[in-house]
Amino acid sequence: MSQFTTPVNTQKKVDPKSVRVLILAGIILLAVLVIFFRCTVQIDTGYTAIVTTFGKVEDYTLEAGFHFKNPFQEVILMDNREQKTAFSTQAFSSDIQQVDVIGSINYAINKSTAMTLFKEVGTDYFSKLVYPRMLENTKAVFSKYTAENLVSAREQLSIQIRDHLCSEMERYGISIISVSIENIDFTDAFTDAVEAKQVAAQRKLQAEIEQEQKTMETQQQAERQKIEAEAKAQVVKIDADAAAYSTRVKAEAEAEANRLIAESLTRNLIEFTQVHQWNGQLPTYVSGSAAEALPVMMLNQQDDASAQPQAAEE
Repeated sequence: MSQFTTPVNTQKKVDPKSVRVLILAGIILLAVLVIFFRCTVQIDTGYTAIVTTFGKVEDYTLEAGFHFKNPFQEVILMDNREQKTAFSTQAFSSDIQQVDVIGSINYAINKSTAMTLFKEVGTDYFSKLVYPRMLENTKAVFSKYTAENLVSAREQLSIQIRDHLCSEMERYGISIISVSIENIDFTDAFTDAVEAKQVAAQRKLQAEIEQEQKTMETQQQAERQKIEAEAKAQVVKIDADAAAYSTRVKAEAEAEANRLIAESLTRNLIEFTQVHQWNGQLPTYVSGSAAEALPVMMLNQQDDASAQPQAAEE
């Protein structure tokens, strides 16, 4: 028996046919995967897919969802969602004041016109179309206002810029949702001038208020003096009316008394009063008829005449 044994080969030989089958299966699987991914596409919500075949735009679009396509076709996505882009520019007011403007624009493209927009403008439609027109309209609108009115007219500026853009972008299927003017900045020289003007206006307003107050006080004082004068005049009038009334009443009373006295007087009473009040002295000068001027003498003569017959009788 030999001391050495011949080694036995336990490895199985690989069948070349099996190798070819595996390679072919891998190729087929790879081809299937490639074809699957090249023939299918998934469109997310908010996008419209533009389909091109060797660069030619097809007459249809793909909406959101899963789609099959020609493996030789390409898909370009157009965003239909509302988009916001900030902008900054310089403009001039109607009185030639430089203004730095910062704002933003909200816009969106219509699904129905996305293919036309891609054909005419492309995917970079904002920088090629919207942005230049927005800057131009911003400068045009700002040039209609004075620098002093720009700040207070910010809302009107935004509305007017949006209206101009809407009319221009409508034919491209671009909806301008809003334009916001967020900041308006002027030069330092103009800002200083505005502040100085505001200070002067405040001082003028203060002076006008003080002057109006003084005028009002003067008018009130004059009104008080007028009222006092009218009151004094009214008092004087009342006193005068009272005095006149008193005088009239007194005169009427005296007149009434004189009337009563006159009605009660008789010639005999008058002569009696004259005799009763005579002091016995004759006047130095006498005028008129002696009988009328010296009734007492007449009485004496009558007494003497009556006495003589009596003496003769005796």
